[in-house]
Amino acid sequence: MIVDSPVRRVLVLAHTGRAEVREVARACVEALTQHGISVRLLADEAADLGLGPDPLGEGLVETTVAEDVPGEGCELVLVIGGDGSILRAAELTHETSTPLLGVNLGHVGFLAEAEQEDVESTIQAIVDRAYTAEDRLTLAVCVMQGKEVLFSTFALNEASVEKAARERMLEVVVEVDGRPLSRWGCDGVVCATPTGSTAYNFSAGGPVVWPEVEALLMVPLSAHALFARPMVVAPTSVLAIEVLANTEGSGVLWCDGRRSVDLPPGARIEVRRGERPVRLVRLHAAPFTDRLVAKFGLPVEGWRGAAERRRRDNGDADA
Repeated sequence: MIVDSPVRRVLVLAHTGRAEVREVARACVEALTQHGISVRLLADEAADLGLGPDPLGEGLVETTVAEDVPGEGCELVLVIGGDGSILRAAELTHETSTPLLGVNLGHVGFLAEAEQEDVESTIQAIVDRAYTAEDRLTLAVCVMQGKEVLFSTFALNEASVEKAARERMLEVVVEVDGRPLSRWGCDGVVCATPTGSTAYNFSAGGPVVWPEVEALLMVPLSAHALFARPMVVAPTSVLAIEVLANTEGSGVLWCDGRRSVDLPPGARIEVRRGERPVRLVRLHAAPFTDRLVAKFGLPVEGWRGAAERRRRDNGDADA
């Protein structure tokens, strides 16, 4: 449920490198402030949009910087761009768990809830608080060398361990719940969430998992091994990937394609369910199946559905 607050504030994040996005972002800021809703912008993005603090003289536009916890005190984040922009927004607001509402101006836009032509109705839904927020499982990722923690972060889509050099294979041992599973010579390993199952995991041949399912996914990349199949494990499981100490090639860890760290031989990467989910705003109660069909342009011609089939079988419709 959305709780009423005396001061309504929305953080607007936009991929301002594109003229089309800048135009939509300025229109959204104007529409929100016209309804008396405060808008917060990152200072550099405000400059790209030609909007400084309080450009309308009504005290409804403020600026901040990424280091100042930009989502604090905001009821939601309106993200204008593609899935990359939403992943960036998740990174900027993970500490506050502020719900993210994406308007897709990218390509597939699987994480976005609205398209460009829906901007007017999206603004109205924000004004009316006619939306819900659903929690999406995240990953907690830790890189260790011996007992030393080299790097820790989170991921909404995936954490991928990849070889650093194209000409060299990465030698790893994978582990599930403290027990060794297999050794692979491979291009890498993807550990994904159900949300990320339609991203890198999908391209790597992993399964599509409905977001309501709580699970962790592990998918090898071009593994030279007898047992190298995509795996789905419990959300309570701990996945681990160890880069063999005697391997000739080094690796690199990427989280959501945004944060990376080099992996020396002997590095251990542990992946488990994150303590803090990412919250995505939903404007419609459309089934995930419909989202798959729409985003991937899947062919469904000829489908009549169970209700239509029953009417046909009862003689209430033409065969």
